[in-house]
Amino acid sequence: MHSIKTENSWRELQADYVLQKKKKSVVRLLCRVAGITIITVIVCLLIIVGIKVAPKLADLFSPQNISKETNTIEKPEHLEKQAVKELIRHLDILNAKTNHFQTHSLSRACTVHTHLDTRLQTELTNTLNHLKTLDRGRPERIAMVAMDGKTGFIKAMAGFDLEDPDTNPCTKTIYPAASLFKIVTAAAAVETLDYSAGTSLYYNGRKYTLYKRQLTDQKTKYTNHVTMEKAFAESINPVFGKLGKLELGRETLNEFAHKFGFNQNPNTDFDFPQPCFSVTESNYHLAELGCGFNNDTMISPVFAMTMVSAVVNKGHSLVPRLVDNITTADEDLIYKSRKEIYKSPISPETSAEMIKIMKKTVTSGTAKKAFRGYSRDKILSNLVIGGKTGSLFNREHTVKYDWFTGFGRKKNTENTLIVAVVVGHRKYIGTKACFHARDMLKTYFTPPAQKNETLAATSDIPE
Repeated sequence: MHSIKTENSWRELQADYVLQKKKKSVVRLLCRVAGITIITVIVCLLIIVGIKVAPKLADLFSPQNISKETNTIEKPEHLEKQAVKELIRHLDILNAKTNHFQTHSLSRACTVHTHLDTRLQTELTNTLNHLKTLDRGRPERIAMVAMDGKTGFIKAMAGFDLEDPDTNPCTKTIYPAASLFKIVTAAAAVETLDYSAGTSLYYNGRKYTLYKRQLTDQKTKYTNHVTMEKAFAESINPVFGKLGKLELGRETLNEFAHKFGFNQNPNTDFDFPQPCFSVTESNYHLAELGCGFNNDTMISPVFAMTMVSAVVNKGHSLVPRLVDNITTADEDLIYKSRKEIYKSPISPETSAEMIKIMKKTVTSGTAKKAFRGYSRDKILSNLVIGGKTGSLFNREHTVKYDWFTGFGRKKNTENTLIVAVVVGHRKYIGTKACFHARDMLKTYFTPPAQKNETLAATSDIPE
């Protein structure tokens, strides 16, 4: 009887092994083809996307854009002058004894740096504190300012107003220009009429009156003859009244007032109300304007310095500037000022002649008493000093305003300080403006070491 066969034969096993091997090879081949196909499709897609996106990525990551992005992030916002004016408006700069101030800009702490002369500021505030203690001779208001004649930087700003303690008397246009307007009239005469310091002029009557009968060309045996510089130094009203009415006239007088900056505002970094000048149809008013004998022409002490800056800068007046620069707490510079020419009212030749004319005020004119002996003074003898005084009551005749504006220039150098002082005297006349101006020049030009020695030597002297 035959047995039942239960296992595969060797041949069947071998055939099955070969079949399985072929199946695995086919599967591997299919997987490889599918993988290559997928990779090819992905590569093609990347190439297509890359062609479209690559330029944008290149621009995005270019060095220029990286630099711009870095600058946008790191560079602080730069302040414009108007923003600076708003920023410092509420700072206590008047009578300050420091030259830098802390404040905030764009929600960041920052420091305002100025060129205020701390020695001069301290001296002026001490003077003001003394004046406030006086019973007689205490002024209603006083303003004392100083400016670097070559840069326009404010070097000092001090004063007070008993009637309005919160105001800054140095920048307010509340003062009659008085005889300070003779600077404009004299400059116009030199510029347009070819006048010089030695030009011969004449007048009738007294020096400080201005009657209609004094405003004619009539000459008598009582007629007084003076030079241009003497008429300016002694502030002779009839001479300048006739210049305004008869020689210059309405058009020229108005033209030069505009050239010097009246009825305009320079682009300063602090409040600067415009000075006021107006011409009427009255011929007598032309005479009043020419010599400053009126309450219509109004200026501020800061503007008085601006007029003088044209004289000491060869005919170019400067825009006054209070701020040098502003930095953040991280020492980032967010504002830097620059020197600016404001007006060019006169030529360099007229400027030189005006310096000669203004020097006469100090040597033999209305400021002679205040500057007596300055040529022998250790400090002041090294300066070329010139200026102009003026005085006039207010409309109510309750306050007499007393002016001095001028300059001190170190001989053989360009170091120039322009000063302007106005004192509003009440019933009793106290220290006059030209005496304060002299002290300002002496303090400023005294070397620091010598200044300390002077203070030590006078510390025991009672007031």
